[in-house]
Amino acid sequence: MTLPSNPLKVGVLGATGTVGQRFILLLSTHPFFQVHALGASARSAGLPYKQAVRWKQVQPIPEAVRDLVVKNCVAEEFADCAIVFSGLDADVAGDIEQAFRAAELAVFSNAKNFRRDPTVPLIVPLVNTSHLSMIPYQRSQLSLQKGFIVTNANCSTTGLVIPLAALEKAFGPIDTCLVTTMQAISGAGYPGVPSFDIFDNIVPHIGGEEEKIEWEAAKILGGISDNGQSFDLREKTPINVSANCNRVPVLEGHTECVSVRFARRPPPTVEEAIQAMRSFTCEAQTAGCPSAPREVIFVHEEVDRPQPRLDRDFQKGAGVNVGRIRPCPVLDLKFVVLSNNVAIGAATSSIINAEYAVLTGVVAS
Repeated sequence: MTLPSNPLKVGVLGATGTVGQRFILLLSTHPFFQVHALGASARSAGLPYKQAVRWKQVQPIPEAVRDLVVKNCVAEEFADCAIVFSGLDADVAGDIEQAFRAAELAVFSNAKNFRRDPTVPLIVPLVNTSHLSMIPYQRSQLSLQKGFIVTNANCSTTGLVIPLAALEKAFGPIDTCLVTTMQAISGAGYPGVPSFDIFDNIVPHIGGEEEKIEWEAAKILGGISDNGQSFDLREKTPINVSANCNRVPVLEGHTECVSVRFARRPPPTVEEAIQAMRSFTCEAQTAGCPSAPREVIFVHEEVDRPQPRLDRDFQKGAGVNVGRIRPCPVLDLKFVVLSNNVAIGAATSSIINAEYAVLTGVVAS
């Protein structure tokens, strides 16, 4: 696998939103992706990006995109792009992404609209890039040559399935998982949760979030049929996930308290689980994806880590942090996971997915 010899032109849909802004920051320094086109709503179309966007990032708007004229989100405006990244809101993403795929464009989406589609890979790039093998079947069903859609997972699901994958790789199927999330307000987008609701408070409900975690895990941790035409969704080794999701007054970084039970007996010891997480590697690393973290899972020894403010930006938020691995008196093991919801939980995941697709020839370079 070799890097492309020339930069690949890419587009960003929903470029003025918070996820779109993250895409732009990450892509502005990318070694082989070059932002070529930006798309947003009709009220932004026709304006230079610097005028269309309400920029909410710590770093300034990258010079390369400041004066790019924002386009309407129509496929004809992105015909020169090898890849399109979608940071669109779910209420508009479905029809737009479908039209881009029909126009033979490769779409890597952060939206939820196609995650349940039986031909669309739902990929956490540190876990299941092998699911890109479904792309030929997706194309064949729609009589396409190059177009396809790949989605990344819900941000809270992403942080959860990475340590679960490491444990299952070492010790076999997990049959029960209980997870309680403490999710950052940035996960709600901008302007997000009203200040009167979140200051000095915890909101014990995030619409649709618990359901997403409970079903997405099975698709991500499951396999692909031998003929490459279906996901197995863990029918043979079911994983039962029960989630409680809470919004907390943290800016970035989702924290999750997890308890698991293994199908095989006896279960692993704490020391064995720590070693399995520390040694876990993924195909994105092997392929040389430039945005992949050096360590998929960083295991903390401190009794009070991970913490969002201290650990969310480690490895640019591209890996996950795990701590407090210990016996569970109800199930087998319990631990705490921290993931950067605006990095590996959003734009970074889509970018690594696209990198892997290029490096493995799914997208022509």
